[in-house]
Amino acid sequence: MQYGEIPGLETPVSRIVQGAIMISADKIEESYRLLDEIFAVGCNTIDTAHVYGDGDVERIVGRWMEDRGIRDKIIIIGKGAHHSQDRRRVTPYDITSDLYDSLARLRVDVIDLCLLHRDDVEAPVGPIVEVLNEHQAAGRITAFGGSNWTHPRLEEANEYAYAHNLTPMVASSPNYTLADQVKEPWEGCITIAGPDGKEARDWYSSNQMGLFTWSTLARGFFSGRVSKENYEAEGPDTMTTSFASDDNFSRLERVGELAREKGVTVPQIALAFVMSQPMNVFALIGSNGADELKDNIKGLEIELTRQELDWLDLYSDER
Repeated sequence: MQYGEIPGLETPVSRIVQGAIMISADKIEESYRLLDEIFAVGCNTIDTAHVYGDGDVERIVGRWMEDRGIRDKIIIIGKGAHHSQDRRRVTPYDITSDLYDSLARLRVDVIDLCLLHRDDVEAPVGPIVEVLNEHQAAGRITAFGGSNWTHPRLEEANEYAYAHNLTPMVASSPNYTLADQVKEPWEGCITIAGPDGKEARDWYSSNQMGLFTWSTLARGFFSGRVSKENYEAEGPDTMTTSFASDDNFSRLERVGELAREKGVTVPQIALAFVMSQPMNVFALIGSNGADELKDNIKGLEIELTRQELDWLDLYSDER
C-alpha cells in the first residue's frame, strides 16, 4: 500500500480508501470479515456517510473498530449534510446534527476527515466555514472539506477562511475516472473527468488539495468484465446510464489493449490512469476482499507516461 498526507491529519492516509457503502446490517459477519481483510492488507482509511444504510454503515464500522480495539489505527472519512427530499441541507444546523449522529453511531469522539456530502451554491460559504471551524476547535473533527463541491466553491470557501483567520478546507471528493461521465448517477454529483473537467484538474494539480475520487473504476465499467456487447447485463443501472458512450467504449478498448501489453488487468490500468495524474489523489474503491484490494494495490505501482495517458483518454492516437 502507498500512503499520502492530508493537512491536519497526523497519520498517513492509504492511497486506496475502502468505500463502506456495501457494509450491511443484514450481513454482520461478512461485513466484519471484509473490514478485517482490507485492514490487514494495509488500507487504514474508510469512507462512510451519514446517509449510508440509514446509518447502519456507520454503526457497523463503529462496532468493528471498538471490538477490534483499533480506533487509533483507522482514519474515518465521514460525510454529512446530504440533501433530503424536503430541502437542501447544507446549513450549520444540519452539519451539526449529522455530525453528532455520526459520532454516536461510530462510537468515537472525533471524525478524522469530515466532508460535506453535497453543496448548495445558494448558501453563503461564511456560516459553513465558521461552523466547521467551531467543530474542529471543539475536537469533534480533525480536518474537513467538500464532497461534490466545484473547485470555484472550494476556492470561495477557502478565501473566506483565509480572510477571517480560519482553517480552510483541505480535501475534496468529486467523481474522477478515465471514463467521461455522460449523466450524473445521483443528483448533485460533481465530476472532474473528461474534457470539461480540465480546468478543475489543473486547479487541483496546482494546489495539491487532497482529492478523494469516487467511482474511480467507473461503477464497474473498468472491472474487466464489461464490454460494449454485454455492459447492460453486467453492470448496475448507474454504470450503464453514467458511462455507456461510444467514446468511453473506445477508452475501454484502449485500456484492454494496454493491459494485455503490460501483462496487467483492466482495473489496474484504469486505476493507474487516475493515480498517474499530477494531483494528490486518493482513490475510493469498494473492494470486496483482500484479494481484490491486493490487485488494486498493484495498480498503484504502474507508472504511465504522459503519452500513454493522452492515448487512453483519446487525446492522441499515438503512444
